[in-house]
Amino acid sequence: MSALATFAPLAWRNLWRNPRRTLITLIVVSVGLWSVLFFNSFLVAWGESSKDEVLGLLVGSGQIHAPGYMDDPNIATLMAPPGPALLAALNAPEIAAWSARLVLPGVAVSEYKTLPANIVGVDPEAEKRLSSIPAKVVQGRYLSGPDDTGVVLGLSLAERLKTGLGRRVILMSQNVDGAMSEQSFDVVGLYDADKATEDFYLFTGRTTMSNFIGLKNGEIAEITFTIAKNAQLESVVARLAQAAPDLDVRSWKKIALFLATTDAFMSNFIFIWLGVVFALMAIGIVNTQLMAVFERTHEFGLLRALGMKPRQVLLLVTLEGMLLIGAGVLLGVALAVATILGLSGGVDLSRFAAGLEMFQSGQVIYPGFDVARMAAFSAAIWGLGVLVALWPAARAASLSPVEAMRHET
Repeated sequence: MSALATFAPLAWRNLWRNPRRTLITLIVVSVGLWSVLFFNSFLVAWGESSKDEVLGLLVGSGQIHAPGYMDDPNIATLMAPPGPALLAALNAPEIAAWSARLVLPGVAVSEYKTLPANIVGVDPEAEKRLSSIPAKVVQGRYLSGPDDTGVVLGLSLAERLKTGLGRRVILMSQNVDGAMSEQSFDVVGLYDADKATEDFYLFTGRTTMSNFIGLKNGEIAEITFTIAKNAQLESVVARLAQAAPDLDVRSWKKIALFLATTDAFMSNFIFIWLGVVFALMAIGIVNTQLMAVFERTHEFGLLRALGMKPRQVLLLVTLEGMLLIGAGVLLGVALAVATILGLSGGVDLSRFAAGLEMFQSGQVIYPGFDVARMAAFSAAIWGLGVLVALWPAARAASLSPVEAMRHET
């Protein structure tokens, strides 16, 4: 400790003997760490925005189906309404909301066009607690109850069908007898979501749809659920699977595969960026420190001649690196905190709405603080920077006093 107390002030003063070189290194370290911390915050926020946007439409945190329905959704692969055990699990505190749906492929027919679509029979009150679709109705209204005989279309599907609010469309789907049922529905609402959802999903009351295809026992296609904020998804899925062992219970990660892949990429990309930033920083640190050692070769030779031991030279140069990189890390953290606070009101990306729709991302991103990751990345940059600085320090410690004193810069 006495050696540290002696050498630390000396190391700090040595850094500012060449302010230009010290400032360049500070900038390299601070900007590098700032980019890591800010991009981590932004990518996490973007990933959460995309996840909330997609899961909030139809997927939820997970879904329950009859075996085989996901591979071949048809009237033969429907399931009975949830029994007592499954109802108890669905109404547990870990489940924030759930809704039973009747989803079958069908055809929508207008005066001008015939298009394929998934017909979704819903309980509107349950959907309002679970899905963002009811809040996305921009013309007309959402469904009033499970026996509502109206239909809600996506804006894109309505445009393709050349129909609109107050017009009538004919829906066709397979019934319990294997024949095609068809029924006329009034268009009572139009919703605005991503194009894929708008094009292929239309909504009516679940009771209305059951009657439409001739179901007698209240069969459903799926149960979609969302978990409470602090609940663990995998444990909730496991409890639901235990309550309904004959059904197919899946988390969103096994349903929305593209989203799951994107989410994993977002989580791991920051480590790739951390590696790139550290490689660039390492080059800068090694170059500046080696140059400092080269310029001070005569000084190190004199210190050795006056009795300073190699390990003390090593300690002195290492301390210089530790203090320099530490100051850069503190500056980088301060810059990142200031940037994130400055954007806490949200980053408006609405001008890129068309591109964001492809990735099903929200148009406003809210970067936030992940204190654990900020601390971990800062410590990693500092620790790895110190390791890199050991090479110039070891070079200084290995200098021969006689040869070093003869050296001329």
